[in-house]
Amino acid sequence: MATPDVFSSSPLFDLTKGDTKSRGLALEKKIEYLESLNDRVSNRRARRWINDRILLELVPHLTGDEIRGLFAPPPWGDEARPSPFSMTNVGEWDKFRNIDMDKEAGVIEALKGSSSKKKSHVDADKIAALTAWHRVDHKTRDAFRRSFLPELVDGYEENIRAFVSEAGGEEVLILRVQDPFHRLLLHGVCEFYNLVSTTESETKGTKMLKMTKIKKKKAVSNELPAITLCQFLKMAKDGFW
Repeated sequence: MATPDVFSSSPLFDLTKGDTKSRGLALEKKIEYLESLNDRVSNRRARRWINDRILLELVPHLTGDEIRGLFAPPPWGDEARPSPFSMTNVGEWDKFRNIDMDKEAGVIEALKGSSSKKKSHVDADKIAALTAWHRVDHKTRDAFRRSFLPELVDGYEENIRAFVSEAGGEEVLILRVQDPFHRLLLHGVCEFYNLVSTTESETKGTKMLKMTKIKKKKAVSNELPAITLCQFLKMAKDGFW
């Protein structure tokens, strides 16, 4: 009967010689040799030893760091790193830990109130911007979505917002825009701010020019929305709306 001493003395088990490739081939031959012995060995003890050797050969050899890593979690291995709370100044930590319950409740309520006020303020601005956007004609809205010209629209808005904010200013704002598409966007900006805009023709010499007259609606409070049309379109494009 074959014994463990006979297996270990075989030249197949000597892996100390040769390069990495030759040692890999020798290892494969070694495993094949051990598997072939299972069919020829009838002794249960020897068969168990062969199976153990096959499993050991299939497991790669661990380095010292890898072995230490198996026992790294506490309570073994290195000591756990100190937490940020344990490194905090003792006096400052005691103030945080021993805060008065009534004072804590007051701070929490104040934070809740400020956040709710801020949220309601933001929601009101969004609702106002959406309401103004819905005043714009659907064809003009499609034009804004197809070709949004931020610099042009921002320039229109600067003139219109200044015109609306002047209480005792001129009743009519005249802008001369010759490009038909740009003029369409201008009418959309006027609808966003709830203004009346009409385009008329004027003759200068032999040229026929276009001018757009912008007026405020009577008996309507022209409150400027906090979110401009340019900001609204950018937010909608970026998916924040």
